[in-house]
Amino acid sequence: MSQADHQWEILGYDTRRVGKSITAAWRELLWGDESPLKLHLDEAVRLQGEDSERFVQSGADIDAAGSDGASRACDGILLPDELILGRTLHIPLAAEVDLPAVMALEVNSGSPFPADDTRSGWKVAARGDTQLTVHLVIVSVSAVMAYLGRQYDLHETTAREVWAEQGGSLVNLKGFGEHQRLQRYRGRLLRVAAMAGASIVLLVAISAIAAGGKYLELRKLEQASAQVLEESRDATSMREELAVARDTIGAVNSIVIDYPNPHLELERLTRLLGDEAYLTQWNMRGRVMKLRGRARDAAAIMKILTDAEAYAEVTSPQAWVRVGDTGLEQFYFNITLRGEDA
Repeated sequence: MSQADHQWEILGYDTRRVGKSITAAWRELLWGDESPLKLHLDEAVRLQGEDSERFVQSGADIDAAGSDGASRACDGILLPDELILGRTLHIPLAAEVDLPAVMALEVNSGSPFPADDTRSGWKVAARGDTQLTVHLVIVSVSAVMAYLGRQYDLHETTAREVWAEQGGSLVNLKGFGEHQRLQRYRGRLLRVAAMAGASIVLLVAISAIAAGGKYLELRKLEQASAQVLEESRDATSMREELAVARDTIGAVNSIVIDYPNPHLELERLTRLLGDEAYLTQWNMRGRVMKLRGRARDAAAIMKILTDAEAYAEVTSPQAWVRVGDTGLEQFYFNITLRGEDA
């Protein structure tokens, strides 16, 4: 592969095949035997064989009694096996986008008849993970017309559709009378497309009208909102000032909680200790107080402090010691005040 070819590749995929892939997808949707459009819009065909009659629609047998399409069926002839050259081909799935060209090449290379005397038809019978199974039928026009004239008194190639059976599949042979049915099917497709287009235009128009109505409502709401906003400007300003004041009060309260008033805490200690003890050193930082003092019973003082609801924790960082012959004990306490939750 040349450098020029590589420039069209993205992650190993040749982007030039995108157009063919889209075309193949549309061809399958509009003209494929398994297409739901063709199943509903195409006419049924009444196939007459040498000793039987059957009805087919979109390449598959249908029940004549239960099908409305069978009552409007086109006429077709089912050729006997001795008039056809049939082959079953297994083609790589990657070649599906070029399937018409591939089958044309197979017909040209496999037909024993002159080009102007050759007619063919093919049908995808199965689609696997890696390959397609295709039934191909080739016939001689002169041999077919001789058979139709002898058997059915038909002498025009377009008088009837011509079908053949290969590998259990019914194959429509191109170049006979099928163009009339396909022309009517094409007309139905165009009518359906026109109806779909008109429906889309109608939906767009309805949506546009609804959107226009909503736009007018929005404009009215915007005008009303602007008027209310103008009237409530003073109230909005006061609300903003209240919000600032509330935030300031909250910040002050947080500072008061984190840094309590030492005068109030000294007053609380004086009330709790009474005349049982006195302090020789007092220090307060945030919500933590450090005490040093003397009392006759330091354990009793610690219990008083521990039982106080205002204190979250009372610890003694140092051992208590007796002070000479005074009968007093020197104590050391670290006290943590309760926070906002308490």
